[in-house]
Amino acid sequence: MDPLYAFVFVGLFSPGPNVILLTASGARFGFRATLPHVLGVALGVGVIAAAVGLGVGALLLANPGLSLGLKLVAVAWILFMAWQLLRAGELNQGKAKERPFTILQAVLFQWVNPKVWAVAIAAAAGYSIGLNPLDEAQRLALAFSGLNLFVCLFWSFAGALLALLLKTPRAWMIFRISMATALGASAVMVFL
Repeated sequence: MDPLYAFVFVGLFSPGPNVILLTASGARFGFRATLPHVLGVALGVGVIAAAVGLGVGALLLANPGLSLGLKLVAVAWILFMAWQLLRAGELNQGKAKERPFTILQAVLFQWVNPKVWAVAIAAAAGYSIGLNPLDEAQRLALAFSGLNLFVCLFWSFAGALLALLLKTPRAWMIFRISMATALGASAVMVFL
């Protein structure tokens, strides 16, 4: 088996912004309603992995100013999402405008998701098999999208199951605070 798959699986399965957001969305909105978010994440990480395979990762590493700009946007967006999660209403009594991510929102978030960039750059650097850039980009995209689809399904389903335990306002508040805090902490990790 190609060791790339094990690396990508561990890198994407471990907690980070996508895992936290998908778990929270599964708990808040249910598994079925979170599926567009799941599909958007799987598609988005594949696009990022392909871009890294084509050299965008090397461009970021070679241009610290560009990399810093991406990090600042990532931190701002992640902190905004943590704040939104913290302010979310009671379970199943949310405001009418509250809804899970759309496919497009989830795809776009991957462009500023520092964990996805870090895993993709590490995978391209450490697990390249010497293919031409287009074939390497395709290999990375398929590995990231395919594996991440299952990772996202797992975490959103886990969140939906967790909702069964979040029957009281206090339990939901503790969950929201925990998820928002973890998401906020992931923003800090951008600069470590």
